[in-house]
Amino acid sequence: MKRIRELELFNQIKEIREFEFGVFYFFKGGIVISEMHEGVRFKWDNAKKAVYAAQEIYDNTIPLIYIANRINRYNVAPFDWFKFHKNRFDMQHIASVGPLSGNIVSLMLKRLIFPKRIKEFTDLDKAVDWALKISKNPADSVPS
Repeated sequence: MKRIRELELFNQIKEIREFEFGVFYFFKGGIVISEMHEGVRFKWDNAKKAVYAAQEIYDNTIPLIYIANRINRYNVAPFDWFKFHKNRFDMQHIASVGPLSGNIVSLMLKRLIFPKRIKEFTDLDKAVDWALKISKNPADSVPS
């Protein structure tokens, strides 16, 4: 699978934040792409750190577009998504890049919380194209 540093978009990076659980790349236009470390259990406490970083970097008027580039195997604490939603960290645009077979349960839970908002890709370039279209025309891409 392709890494973020191999993208053409890499020259449009605003900031990189490295955490103990993974690396988050913040691009122009509100695009956030993560690469978690191998074997991590991604929990609510981790998600808060990433969200607070996004709030520091971006203006509140920019809709966030989040892409999880699943280059490594890691686990998401599935019920922590409810905490994410409950605390009003609601993102309009979420995508997951990687093999779809291992992510089914997590994806189903995320869809319960964020209906019609999660896209799945097997190719990082296609996910980035999707994010760029949203970032250029955010009013045209609000999920229904």
